[in-house]
Amino acid sequence: MKHYLALIVLAGCTATQAPLPPQSEDTCGASEFAGLIGQQATALERILLLGPVRVIRPGDAVTMDFRTDRVNFRIGEDETIQRIDCG
Repeated sequence: MKHYLALIVLAGCTATQAPLPPQSEDTCGASEFAGLIGQQATALERILLLGPVRVIRPGDAVTMDFRTDRVNFRIGEDETIQRIDCG
């Protein structure tokens, strides 16, 4: 009986997470910046970025909050823009 009680208590402690929208949706307008992929990260200094933006380099600590309106610029080890997505 004690084992069942422990399982019930543990089951109540699990956190549920809301499902994330599919990554294929361009909810933040990331496709507008597709021409920057492969360019040096310094290219971001020459454009006007309005709204929520995140520049993520290898080893950077990033929050796990998902924002559909935020553009993420993912920079590679070679300091080029590798990927641009929403989140």
